[in-house]
Amino acid sequence: MENVILIIHLLLALGLIGVVLLQRSEGGGLGMGGGGGAVSARAAATAMGKVTWILAIAFIATSITLTVIAAEKSASGSVIDRISDAPAPAADAPATGLDGQSGDSLLPPSADDGGTTPLVPKAD
Repeated sequence: MENVILIIHLLLALGLIGVVLLQRSEGGGLGMGGGGGAVSARAAATAMGKVTWILAIAFIATSITLTVIAAEKSASGSVIDRISDAPAPAADAPATGLDGQSGDSLLPPSADDGGTTPLVPKAD
């Protein structure tokens, strides 16, 4: 359901952009100004205004709907509540590197670490 509303929301956004760009502007701009026709300039401006209002109201409605859906799916607590509930790491535990040894070494184990082979081949 959320995907359908999201697609409608995106289509409304594109339609709203198109209608706004087609409107007649005071300075010429990107509007399709000029030229007469069967529809007078005032009637065309009123029709485009109505379409703009309808698309804008529908866009806002889908925005609110998507917000409500996202709020229902979210966890009941805030992110800060989840951070404060997380257990803190022990301060006296020694840090271990990738080799399983204590310390902050991130290098692969060496050949003299108890008989295991190194991760990188030896140079000739």
